[in-house]
Amino acid sequence: MPTTPDSSAHPARDGTRDFDFLHGAWRVRNRRLRHALSDANDWDEFDGTTVERPLWDGAANLEEYDAMAPSGQIRGLALRLYDPRARLWSIYWSNSVTGRLDQPMIGAFRDGRGEFRGQDEIEGTMVDVRFVWTASGSQACRWEQAFSADDGDNWEINWVMEFTRADLQ
Repeated sequence: MPTTPDSSAHPARDGTRDFDFLHGAWRVRNRRLRHALSDANDWDEFDGTTVERPLWDGAANLEEYDAMAPSGQIRGLALRLYDPRARLWSIYWSNSVTGRLDQPMIGAFRDGRGEFRGQDEIEGTMVDVRFVWTASGSQACRWEQAFSADDGDNWEINWVMEFTRADLQ
């Protein structure tokens, strides 16, 4: 089982507005490793767009993602929900290929950096997954995904998204 950030290790704070930086429309520059956990270093780069809408006064949000990767179109949906008692966010992902919500990534922001952990099955093997969110002011932010096949001793970053504000109308 992956390690989930312990909310008791952080000072009590209301994280309801942690994802406010993400509200709105974005252009996304993607850099994705072609073969994760294979010691390969071949990356695909492609562009996409995303629109994120706040819900419940910031305690939830919904993001629609669309990109044309070399492997084909990616249409995704992220649902983020804040649990005020645990002071943790749950991030659920779905894509148009599966039409189902994946298991949540759970975590919190600390000092402007959001870290979220969970597990996923990659080519038949369960791996730990880590998302990291950082914002660079109101016009740019970054998301990265990493996998660990050794219980978090080593992490391989396999997808980086660089967001810049956009007018997608």
